[in-house]
Amino acid sequence: MNKDAFRQGLFIVAELSANHNNNLDLAIKTIEAVAHAGAHAVKVQTFTADSLTLDVNNEYFGPRKDGLWQGWRLYELYRQGALPSEWHSTLQKVATSNGLIFFSAPFARKDVDFLETLEVPIYKVASPEITDIPLISYIASKRRPIIISTGMADEEDIQLAIDTCNKAGNNDITLLKCTSEYPATPDMANLLTIPDMKQRFGARVGLSDHTMGYIIPIAAVALGATVIEKHFILDRNLGGIDSAFSMEPTEFASMVQACKEAYLALGSITYELTERNRLRRRSLFAVEDIKTDEVFTERNVQSVRPGHGLHPKYYYDILGKRSVRDIDKGDKLSMKDLNDVKS
Repeated sequence: MNKDAFRQGLFIVAELSANHNNNLDLAIKTIEAVAHAGAHAVKVQTFTADSLTLDVNNEYFGPRKDGLWQGWRLYELYRQGALPSEWHSTLQKVATSNGLIFFSAPFARKDVDFLETLEVPIYKVASPEITDIPLISYIASKRRPIIISTGMADEEDIQLAIDTCNKAGNNDITLLKCTSEYPATPDMANLLTIPDMKQRFGARVGLSDHTMGYIIPIAAVALGATVIEKHFILDRNLGGIDSAFSMEPTEFASMVQACKEAYLALGSITYELTERNRLRRRSLFAVEDIKTDEVFTERNVQSVRPGHGLHPKYYYDILGKRSVRDIDKGDKLSMKDLNDVKS
């Protein structure tokens, strides 16, 4: 990858997640559509159900009682969503051949070791894994940029994750403001946390968004987010465990364009006045013919557009003074036109 691509300007990531629906051809077509929609990167997840939870049916690991995945046991959910390891290399090649950066979120040391064989350029730490300090330490030790979602973290958790990365010799950290609800609603976003995170933790900050639409990403960019991550699917009608809160290609493309425009609109802090705008302002002009030695009055001098004449701040200074020349109606005034002696 171009190692600077991740750090230059706005970086937009399409999350494949479980939207491959255990179909390699679908996964390939999805990544091709990601590229066409204008993303900079595609992110996958590298795990097995056994690396995330236990195949046990009790009060802790039994069917979920509410939410989007109500009735699913965690083990079944993760087994359904896992991306086969043997697909990674193929999907990486598809991504890179389409100009995308391909990276992943690992969930165990063996996943990290596997991803190292693919030389992925970035690692992602998912929100639930922010407390897995041994895993974060191991990821950080690979000295690659790390993106950390914070949807299930408090301030202490975030600082501990950062300290862990730093201790492992890795300071290349991006924090993602995240609301870990599926789907999330706008009132849950609390986007004012973004500039606070940037200042509080001294890290690059972005957004991992699970709301519908792209209003929240645009607002996040306006508040300083430089990484935007959204789930991507070819068609929500395909179904699947992540389909309900994923963006279709045309929606994603619209988001990319809107976020790029919002980022461009940020510009820089400037109070510079262009010559074009200076000349569009008001200035002092003669609004009647004025003869030599005639007095400047409220009747024959006014502040009007455009700005070629004397600055209006001199209006009261010139009233009562006499003209040193004949001035036609519509002529701009200058200090050279004034006799310093008032009548």
